[in-house]
Amino acid sequence: MNKELNVIIATDCGSTTTKAILIEKMPNGEYRQTYRGEAPTTVESPYNDVTCGVLNAIAEIEELSGRKILDNEKIITPANGKNGVDIYISTSSAGGGLQMLVAGAVKSMTAESAQRAALGGGAIVMDILASNDGRLPHQKIERIRGFRPDMILLSGGTDGGTITHVVELAEYIAAANPRPRLGHTFRLPVIYAGNKSAREEVRKVLENIVDLVITDNLRPTLEVENLQPARQKIQDLFMEHVMAQAPGYGKLKTWVEVPIMPTPAAVGYLIEKVAKNLNINVIGVDIGGATTDVFSVFGEVFNRTVSANMGMSYSVSNVLAEAGVENVLRWVPFELTEKDVNNRIKNKMIRPTTIPQTMKELVLEQAICREALRLSFIQHKLLAVGLKGVQQSRSIADSFLQVESGQTLINMKDLDLLIGSGGVLSHAPRRVQSMLLMIDAFQPEGITRLAVDSIFMMPHLGVLAAVNETAATEVFEKDCLINLGTCVAIRGEGKYGQKCLDYRLDIAGKSSIEGSMTYGELVMHPLTLEEKAKITLSPAKGFDVGEGPGKSKETDIQGGVVGVVIDTRGRPLCLATDPAERIKQLNQWNQVMGMYPSF
Repeated sequence: MNKELNVIIATDCGSTTTKAILIEKMPNGEYRQTYRGEAPTTVESPYNDVTCGVLNAIAEIEELSGRKILDNEKIITPANGKNGVDIYISTSSAGGGLQMLVAGAVKSMTAESAQRAALGGGAIVMDILASNDGRLPHQKIERIRGFRPDMILLSGGTDGGTITHVVELAEYIAAANPRPRLGHTFRLPVIYAGNKSAREEVRKVLENIVDLVITDNLRPTLEVENLQPARQKIQDLFMEHVMAQAPGYGKLKTWVEVPIMPTPAAVGYLIEKVAKNLNINVIGVDIGGATTDVFSVFGEVFNRTVSANMGMSYSVSNVLAEAGVENVLRWVPFELTEKDVNNRIKNKMIRPTTIPQTMKELVLEQAICREALRLSFIQHKLLAVGLKGVQQSRSIADSFLQVESGQTLINMKDLDLLIGSGGVLSHAPRRVQSMLLMIDAFQPEGITRLAVDSIFMMPHLGVLAAVNETAATEVFEKDCLINLGTCVAIRGEGKYGQKCLDYRLDIAGKSSIEGSMTYGELVMHPLTLEEKAKITLSPAKGFDVGEGPGKSKETDIQGGVVGVVIDTRGRPLCLATDPAERIKQLNQWNQVMGMYPSF
């Protein structure tokens, strides 16, 4: 679908805020985002109607743009001059988003495929059940009964294989008779995406207890993973069953022209489109108050993970607990006691909507952000893997190109673009802060472009891409993405002060810049997005810039609002162990990058 549109209104109904954007086709034929409005989300008391927040956010756009969009609490369509819009579209994560249980016959195979399908569909996975997960039957039944998920995804077995284990899991679900989180008058949706030979047996066990939906097998063979049909069913059921129970969603569904998408699914859809259209490998991260979502596309394979307790406000204490105080403090360039850190974190948790009031509070918050991103990315790499249980036959030449069974697909040397989103990244006081936070957390290797989502419009553009891909792509490139610049990073370990890299930066119309760097340094050179530049890199023996240890590289690079950052701190990045030396080190890097004013 690539509908001709001139005026578009899109909303994202978040758990706390509903955000609306207006997109218009300009006289020159290109699409641009022109106005933005936001209002508190209104699914809870005293409003109990999500459309109130939608109308309030759109009303703000009306005031700013002078365009009449609403008439008697209805959206005017189609557009006629300065009245109305051509289409209204929306995404949603209000009411806590989509929460699921997944089950599969073998934990490291079909259960993991089910987890990937659920995460790709925009869900938070509450638990993973498997025949071989070590729990006794009564423990599995208690676990299913104890949760109140929005739906369950059941998978297991390749087509034509044994049906015993998947039918056994269906019997556990039937015995638990699980109740849904929202709504008490309807049956819990269960999607069966397993061995097609077991469909009739599963139907007999479950059809009188749950609302059973059958779709294609996630793993029809060991060598094939077919996630899209299950992901589509998840999103359809999310709107038909889950969101239908949230106050006002019935009314909202009648306003939109295409189905409302779960917010994470819309972001993932957009990132998939960008990677495919540009033929690049992409990592995207959205760090929120309660969760952190990581998306990746490597070799056209899409993966999403959600770290449900890695956020910057509601779950900030969990970040501290998971990372450890010492790992947070290693990013703080001044002396701070563990007691002081704990007190500041607890204040943030009980006042989640506050922002840092002093420079030291900002530095601490950004230190926690690094750890939340780092831990979430570790989790993502563990799930974004080649299919487990697959026997691969290949030639010696192929052995360096194919991913081993169960090996992560994430190869940072092959990463082309890293996109950050969420308040702590999108609204950092200085763009260079966003750039260094992502470099420190993700540790890109070789040459990588970095960008941030300017005002968190990726969900809106994700659902728009399903209607008009041209409009979504143009707004994404011109208004959504703020290109920070390029990171050039060496891989390898050395001693501080050891020479590791010579470089030459040729900027068109300007004199060349040459430099020599030792291990443990950061250098930044301004380079705008409009400027064309070529960089020549000559690493010392044992250091790698993407071509192999000691091998030179010459390539064109892009600039941005920050420029080019050359990082010779090595991969993995190691900070000094001595506290005084580490603080000196951090302050040197911050000064080179222009991270903060003086403390």
